[in-house]
Amino acid sequence: MYITVLFSLFVAFGLFSLASGHPNVLFVVSDDLRPALGTYGTRSVISPHIDSLANRSVVFTRAYVQQAVCAPSRTSFLTGRRPDSTKLYSNRGTYWRQAAGNFSTLPQHFKENGYFTASIGKVFHNGNVSGHNDDYPYSWSVPPFHPPTEKFTRAKVCSNPDGSLHQNLLCPVDISTQPGGSLPDIESTDHVIEILHNLSTHKPFFLALGYHKPHIPFKFPKEYLDLYPLEEITLPSDRHYPHGLPPVAWDPWTDVREREDVAALNVSFPYGPMPDDFSRKIIQHYYASTTYVDNEFGRVLKALSDKGLDNNTVIVFFGDHGWQLGEHQEWAKYSNFETAVRTPLLVHIPPSIINDFMPSRSNALVELVDLFPTLSDVCGLPVPPMCPAVSHNVTFCTEGHSFAPLLHNPSMPWKPAVFSQYPRPSDTPSENSDSPDLADIKILGYSIRTSSYRYTEWVGFNHTTFMVDWKEVHARELYSHEENDREDTNLGNDDSYSAVVSRLSTQLREGWRMALPHD
Repeated sequence: MYITVLFSLFVAFGLFSLASGHPNVLFVVSDDLRPALGTYGTRSVISPHIDSLANRSVVFTRAYVQQAVCAPSRTSFLTGRRPDSTKLYSNRGTYWRQAAGNFSTLPQHFKENGYFTASIGKVFHNGNVSGHNDDYPYSWSVPPFHPPTEKFTRAKVCSNPDGSLHQNLLCPVDISTQPGGSLPDIESTDHVIEILHNLSTHKPFFLALGYHKPHIPFKFPKEYLDLYPLEEITLPSDRHYPHGLPPVAWDPWTDVREREDVAALNVSFPYGPMPDDFSRKIIQHYYASTTYVDNEFGRVLKALSDKGLDNNTVIVFFGDHGWQLGEHQEWAKYSNFETAVRTPLLVHIPPSIINDFMPSRSNALVELVDLFPTLSDVCGLPVPPMCPAVSHNVTFCTEGHSFAPLLHNPSMPWKPAVFSQYPRPSDTPSENSDSPDLADIKILGYSIRTSSYRYTEWVGFNHTTFMVDWKEVHARELYSHEENDREDTNLGNDDSYSAVVSRLSTQLREGWRMALPHD
């Protein structure tokens, strides 16, 4: 019924093409995907389709999110504004149009400039944070598509060795036994392929596809697990609590602990550690989930090519944030560690759009908040201007910066720093440290990443006024990426680094406006 109604709308809109002079856009986000892919050097992960796209793209090796949790991150890159402007700090917050301002979104901008826009799967974080309708009809030409089996996300379908069914973290399944006979990411892929096969030739399209995996639970077709023999899974070398880490920085991975198979381990709260044998299984299942997503994405790329649309389609592929696989004794995201805030980012521009486009790698510091102005720039649409300091009443502006110049020259000088943040309810880990409600947030951890360091200050926050008290410093973290990228020793209280701390503290407080490239 849904597809029939949707295709009637396709006819009415008369979808896609060069008639307007603008390229199509395939915008793909994978939930909780860290840069553990072949193209990023993790050769143990099987990701041939993503790697193939990487060979035709600019691969950004240092792309960062604004907050390592779904709703704040997605709202940020889809509005082009940072969490302090959207006033969204958790998955249970308020719709930005009601809480912060009537901000235009990336797909809304394309829609208002003649594009057909459609959302398939998890693009916005669904629920109150996106108006209970994924910002439809503002952002989308047709109602967003949510795969029918999405409602079984928390169903007890994970089989234990005795055959009993549970709500587990580890959940390889036989699809034929699943409610609805499928899985959400398969249904989303099928739906995108149907859209591509039924396109007309009157409007360019902006198709946003959101894959649910590798987000927990690790529920995927069980055959993918066979690709990763457990005896070949290695544990991270830095799988211990970092030296000098302040407790406020710790993520107790509560959402992982609540799964029945993890709860049965009786892991000590809040620090653990997770047993080594189960740690290997988590890594194994995360990798299998990633390969599952890669295969589904490969089906979309093939459909795009079969339809002859690949010659005029910009493709962006990325994760909404990272996910910690035992580094620092951590699991999940919910922190300011590199493993939580760094994401893969691939941008493919067909030669028909940029004549001198060359696949390459860029080590430039970029942020997901930059996607809105960048895609506007690449596709020939008006680029949103920089937001003023007070922008709650400004509908169309951005707190990102177009990195389109990097698509021509990936090695050119760029941003000296990028910024992330995370809220906490207290100085010590608690059950709601991972995702505190707004009323419980008392501390914000602001993090700056330069080419050489990551520096974080945990400072006082008033949830009523949304004001930060920079004089109320609860803790500091400093990690040298010149020495290694593991962030396993906090140098924030090391006197020999006091000058570095002072300099980065000033740079952090000056904020992102003082860290824009001089292009």
